[in-house]
Amino acid sequence: MTDIEPVPAATVVLVREPRPQSDIEILLLRRNSSLVFHGGHWVFPGGRIDASDFEAGNGNLEYPAALNAAVRETKEEAGIDIDASQLIHTAHWTTPPRLPRRFSTWFFVYPLLNEVSVKVDNDEILEHRWISPTAALAEAEAETLVLPRPTRTTLQDIATHRSLQALIAAVTERNIRVFPADSEHYKPQEMGYLPER
Repeated sequence: MTDIEPVPAATVVLVREPRPQSDIEILLLRRNSSLVFHGGHWVFPGGRIDASDFEAGNGNLEYPAALNAAVRETKEEAGIDIDASQLIHTAHWTTPPRLPRRFSTWFFVYPLLNEVSVKVDNDEILEHRWISPTAALAEAEAETLVLPRPTRTTLQDIATHRSLQALIAAVTERNIRVFPADSEHYKPQEMGYLPER
């Protein structure tokens, strides 16, 4: 079986600090079970980068297009408007070879400082939940919530932080998680990612 070239994509981890203050919460969406890729799984908003995302970005550079896709997909799947300038790039995941569908996905954390209303499309996305990373991981362990590996790993990373401020500080300072570590599909500088660090 010939390896399929992964499709560029973007994912957004929406994080909020609920009131009264408790553990931070993230938004998870349940994908329609009829979908081929991760059907029935609970995921973060996101999807493939479209040609229009490149056109609205900076020529053929993938990173600006990923920012545009992140904003667009969050609106399409969750009905939430976000500001691309507030997205924090934290990871890049490439689906392993020999699978029928492959993606090379830019992961972003987006801190929500104001109350938002979630409106799923009832087509690709059927349900949503605000849940703490610890609770989501516990439900995945109990097999009452199905999480793809990148989602689970991201939740494990976030679960170590108890406040939005601590999470933002951590993801702004730490290195980008790249899977696999030697991915040929992640060349940040060539793709337009120039962090101000």
